[in-house]
Amino acid sequence: MSTHVADCSVTNCSFNDHSECNAEAITVGGTTDHASCATFIDTGTHGGLPKVLAGVGACQRAECVHNNHLMCSAPEVHVGPGPDNADCLTYSHNGKQPVT
Repeated sequence: MSTHVADCSVTNCSFNDHSECNAEAITVGGTTDHASCATFIDTGTHGGLPKVLAGVGACQRAECVHNNHLMCSAPEVHVGPGPDNADCLTYSHNGKQPVT
């Protein structure tokens, strides 16, 4: 079971339907200390499923406290504007230094 995308306030995303994400699943990407919704598409054309089912399919932010083997373990995810067009607002850095 994937983590549910509770809401999305990025209104220019093609998958946004009245603040709800209707992509089948999103991918969380970004860079260290920053997580973005890599599924964001701004085409002006509405896309996605006819009803809201979005979950987090994969999370590339291994340093997030909610990341468990590249899957999101947060109770729910919120997506909204940030440094990128669409950011994972649930992202929280675990504070651990990478092993080199």
